[in-house]
Amino acid sequence: MKLLEGKVALITGATRGIGKGIAEMYAQQGAKIAFTYAGSVDKAKELEATLSSVTQIKGYQSDASDFDAAQTLVEEVLKEFGKIDILINNAGITKDNLLLRMSKEDWDMVIKVNLDSVFNLTKAVIKPMMKAKEGSIINMTSVVGISGNAGQANYAASKAGVIGFTKSVALELGSRNIRCNAIAPGFIQTEMTDALDDKAKDKWNEAIPMKKLGQTRDIANACIFLGSEMASYITGQTINVDGGLLT
Repeated sequence: MKLLEGKVALITGATRGIGKGIAEMYAQQGAKIAFTYAGSVDKAKELEATLSSVTQIKGYQSDASDFDAAQTLVEEVLKEFGKIDILINNAGITKDNLLLRMSKEDWDMVIKVNLDSVFNLTKAVIKPMMKAKEGSIINMTSVVGISGNAGQANYAASKAGVIGFTKSVALELGSRNIRCNAIAPGFIQTEMTDALDDKAKDKWNEAIPMKKLGQTRDIANACIFLGSEMASYITGQTINVDGGLLT
């Protein structure tokens, strides 16, 4: 039996990178998939077309950082799929700069997209998950949220906030059989990292004990584990998927 057979997963930001990798591997494990995207209509349609032969899947153009839009999204997903077993808060952005040069707008935008969206969607799924007496919430943080990083004060703050939020939700909802965990990716090969020069990649590889970038499937595998019954007694945890970077 597939690990996620019969589960319905809502994944934010799934048209590229880590989110897309999660959607693809969740489909392989039998999950039905609702996903969000911001502006990539063509990529969303492509993902639907690719995975529709494998599972039930539907994309929703929705801004997770908008509170009302998040509530409406969950209502629409419940109407279409009947339930939400797994929520993966993956959507996020960066607006990197040294604090001295960072604008208030860039600070606000990163906090809004990376942290507010996690609150908005989590709050929206709590009631249906409580009614079902089960659920798994998986929040995407970052190793930067644990270690910090020069030039990423806004991003690091947002991702550190995700960890604190995750632990608090786990404490609140554990008695309701709703689990909440976080995944902290290290350097993962995506479209964004592919655009970097070889010198930058070599520098990263040197810092990683395993001497290589991670793949989106590495993050997806952790999401499969946390979304499945194999992790039924795990909540409030942050799993680093970083090749030993923070060891």
